[in-house]
Amino acid sequence: MDKKKAVVLLSGGIDSATCAAIAKDMGFIVYALSFDYNQRHKTELDFADQTARFLGVFEHKIIPTDLSLIGGSALTDNKISVPDFKEGNTKIPVTYVPSRNIIFLSYAVSYAEVIGADDIFIGVTAVDYSGYPDCRPEFIEAFSSAVNLGTKKGIEGRPFKIHTPLVDLSKDQIITKGLGLGMDYSFTSSCYNPDVKGYACGKCDSCIIRKRGFEKAGIKDPTKYSN
Repeated sequence: MDKKKAVVLLSGGIDSATCAAIAKDMGFIVYALSFDYNQRHKTELDFADQTARFLGVFEHKIIPTDLSLIGGSALTDNKISVPDFKEGNTKIPVTYVPSRNIIFLSYAVSYAEVIGADDIFIGVTAVDYSGYPDCRPEFIEAFSSAVNLGTKKGIEGRPFKIHTPLVDLSKDQIITKGLGLGMDYSFTSSCYNPDVKGYACGKCDSCIIRKRGFEKAGIKDPTKYSN
C-alpha cells in the first residue's frame, strides 16, 4: 500500500521532534513545516533542520512570517524581557505569542491541501507546558471543525485530522517515548533566550521544564547551557 502523507509542525524542540518521530513510526511520509517568525530564539530553526535531517523527512520547508511586526510577546519584541522560571505561576506568561498556533496550523492546513495530505501533527501538550491557551485540546477540536468547514477538502468529504499524540503526556513521558523511537535529543533546543552561540539560558520556563523532564526520565540532558 502507498504510504500516506502528513504535515508535521517542527519547531526544533523536544515535543515537535517526538511528534515527527511518531508520525514517521506510524508509516507517514513526513512533510515538516517550520517558521521563521523573527523570533528571539531563531536558533531553533537550526535545530529543526538538524531534526528533519536526522529523521529523514521527505521535505522540510521554513516559512517566513514576521510576527515581530505585531509584537506583544517576549519572543517577538526585544523590549520585553524573557523572565526566569517562577514556581507556581498560573498566569499566561509574556512568552505567549498571540495566535501563534492558529497561524502555524493554518499554514499546515494550506500545505496539506496542496500536497494531498489528510493528516497534520502538532506537538501540543496540556501537562508540562507554560499555560498557553492554544495548546489545549479544546482549541484543537475547535480549530479542526473550522478548517473542515472552510476548505475545499473538508467540504468535499475528505476532512483533515489533526493529531496531538503528546497532549496527555508529561515531559519525561515524551522524552521516554521519543528515545524508544530512536530520537536523538541533541538535535533539539528548548530555550527561549539563547546566547549568541546558541547555548540555552537554563533559566526560562522552557529550559526548566526540559531539565526536569530529563531528570525525571533519568536521562542526561544533551543541551549546551550557557551557565
